[in-house]
Amino acid sequence: MKVDYIIVGLGLAGLAFSKELEKNNKSFIVFENNSQNSSIVAGGVYNPVILKRFTPVWEAKNQLEIAIPFYSELEDQFKKKYNYSLDIFRIFKSIEEQNNWFIATDHQQLSEYMIPKIENSKIKGIISNYGYGKLINTGWVDTKNLLEDYRNYLSINKKLLQEDFQYTTFNIQENSIIYNSITCSKIVFCEGFGIKQNPYFNYLPMQEAKGELIIIHAPNLNVNALIKAAVFVLPLGDNYYKIGATFNWNHKTSIPTDEGKNELKEKLDTFINVPYKIVEQLAGIRPTVKDRRPLLGTHPNYPNLAVLNGLGTRGVMIAPTAAKQLYNYLENKIEINNEYSILRFLKN
Repeated sequence: MKVDYIIVGLGLAGLAFSKELEKNNKSFIVFENNSQNSSIVAGGVYNPVILKRFTPVWEAKNQLEIAIPFYSELEDQFKKKYNYSLDIFRIFKSIEEQNNWFIATDHQQLSEYMIPKIENSKIKGIISNYGYGKLINTGWVDTKNLLEDYRNYLSINKKLLQEDFQYTTFNIQENSIIYNSITCSKIVFCEGFGIKQNPYFNYLPMQEAKGELIIIHAPNLNVNALIKAAVFVLPLGDNYYKIGATFNWNHKTSIPTDEGKNELKEKLDTFINVPYKIVEQLAGIRPTVKDRRPLLGTHPNYPNLAVLNGLGTRGVMIAPTAAKQLYNYLENKIEINNEYSILRFLKN
């Protein structure tokens, strides 16, 4: 088999790069061993505002201008809904936070998202003694169903190999790479936390952060916006809600823990006053970088080996832009934005 690209990994990064190849009529095969599930268990929320400090998310506006049409194209392709517009209500803990909200709404990058008023209307089941701020032009992407549908699509079209990729098996030549019976021009590694086992890119400063979520059923909680306080409450429909998320820098497995469940429950109970039942618990390892920027680029000695990784907690926003930047670099020699490029680490 001869293809233009081999892609290793099928989270949001692998999906976004695959779509970029499809748009440009490039052939490819994807290796996926289901070892990394951070995209599947992600909250999937896109929000251009850091809700802890009311400051702009890095590159958010530019990323969303690419991401929203990207998910619309996938919805058209599969005739399904993945992208859901959803307002966000940020519960205030103090008068100081109310004041900080008003100051932030004057910021040029934030004014189109943050409504400059304090909302005091009561939401059944939610404790909000100081009111809340409302954000618009936000939403979430159903990454689990999207990735499952795209995986099935690749499988049907014989573009998916559900097996481990063996780093010692391929032979790198000047203009091609041979991997068993497959010949390609380039390999792009989109492995998430799995990059730690990749001998070509394991030098990159990946910081693994385990995240856990729970799904609850709360019949008396009638919420149609995302609620953000100590944790987020994301409505899924039929009185089911996704609650998240934890950050654990020590655990390195994707196995849910009682510790994570108890932490989420304790935080949720600080602002929810209706009964609920935990019906599911999920966990995954986020591929984060110390400067919270992605990892794009090619190996310093093997330019036909590339990496697309480090999407962190905002993968739904970053992935389409990152994929486009990497493709344009590999195919059109357009330099990658310095803040996305792995060269920022090679220079140090």
